[in-house]
Formats: sequence, structure tokens, C-alpha cells
Amino acid sequence: MVHDALNFVVSIILSTMKVTFLGHATIYVEINGKKILFDPFVSPNELAKDIDVDAIEADYIFVSHGHEDHVADVERIAKRTGATIVSNFEIAMWFNAKGCTNYHPMNHGGKWKFDFGTVKYVNAVHSSTLPDGKSGGNPGGFVFETSQGNFYYAGDTALTMDMKLIPLSTKLDFAILPIGDNFTMGVDDAIQAAQFVQVEKVLAMHFDTFGFIRVDHKQAIAKFREADIQLTLLGIGESAEM
Repeated sequence: MVHDALNFVVSIILSTMKVTFLGHATIYVEINGKKILFDPFVSPNELAKDIDVDAIEADYIFVSHGHEDHVADVERIAKRTGATIVSNFEIAMWFNAKGCTNYHPMNHGGKWKFDFGTVKYVNAVHSSTLPDGKSGGNPGGFVFETSQGNFYYAGDTALTMDMKLIPLSTKLDFAILPIGDNFTMGVDDAIQAAQFVQVEKVLAMHFDTFGFIRVDHKQAIAKFREADIQLTLLGIGESAEM
């Protein structure tokens, strides 16, 4: 009985993951000792002025698409840390041309086993133009399967029926979804997305940075609660166990 109780406690510990919100769509998570960073947009973000971009460590930088508010600090962090940039082929090669020699290109439907777990590149409905006007290829999201838990980083996207495919192959512990509306899903569609991918826990991103995407936090939390989904809205620099 004691052995079973210990196994239960261990399973709870392994099924949670500490996630830190660095503003906008910039998320930091450590998985099996590897530091993972998503869509770094810190130095141009006035709301993240208390975050020192040059103190951010990363082993991998995942880039969902090519817009400035998702790639602004990729080169700066990658060159300092030696992080591997993971994105679609066009974005990976664009950064390679800038001297970022550690990169891993992917494309839709593709899966790769990294040293921290497995990642699949999935569809996102958005646009993707790089800051210099070049094509950023097709935008995407990432589905992570790891020994510490499984999650979906949606990137910037509209609600799409393709999300229903994700739980057919991966049982998720939580999802990281945009809720700001105007450029991406809003709260109502994000609730539907959570239901499509079959999660009960959502970490919000892509909200409040600009006037177009400000949200009513209390109302958003209440709407998710009505759908029996826990919505976590973190302040910049705050962390949560997901």
C-alpha cells in the first residue's frame, strides 16, 4: 500500500510541468533538464521591460511563425546561448543565413524525437511574413510528448477543425492557446479549441500586449470555468505548475 501511494505521488509530480510566461507568446519551460523557449519577443515588448533578455537561457527555441512579435529576439538569444532553432524550413533557413548555425527544420505533420521528448509540427491558421518581407512559410503549432507531460503550443491561430486530430494520437495534459482575439482566436474560440484537443487546463498567451488584443481577465476566467476548463493567465515573469 505504501509503495502504491509513493507511485501515485511520483505520477502526480511527473505529470506537472513548471511553465513561465515572459509576455505575449513567449513561454519558457524546462523539460528533462533542457531549457525550451517559444517565440521570444521580449526586448521590444514594453510590458516585459523588467525581463532581461540577455539573462534568458535556452537549449531550444521553437518558432511558430515569422511575424516580428514572435521572432524579435530569436537571433540574439540563439547566438549567445547556442540554442537550436526549431521551426518550419523557411524560418530555420532564414535564421541560418543570419549566422544561427544550430537549427532543426520541420514541416506540417512531421515528428521528431529530441533529447527531451518528441515534437510534432501541426497546422495553424494565420499568416507568416518575416521582418524583412520574406516568406515565413506556413505557420504552425507544436505538440510535445515528454516523460514530464504532454502539451500543445498552438502558436498564433484561428480555431480549426484540424485541432480535433491532436487527441487521436496524443493525450494532452494542457494547452497553451492564444485568447486575445482580432489577430487570433478569442476567448470563446479558445474554449472550443480546448474542447477539440480535450484538455481541462489552458495557459493563455497572446493577450494584452497591444490595444487590439486586450482581454477582460475575470470574464475570460469565468467563461472557461463555465466550460469546466481551468484558464491560467500569468503576469509577465510569473510561473505556474501545469
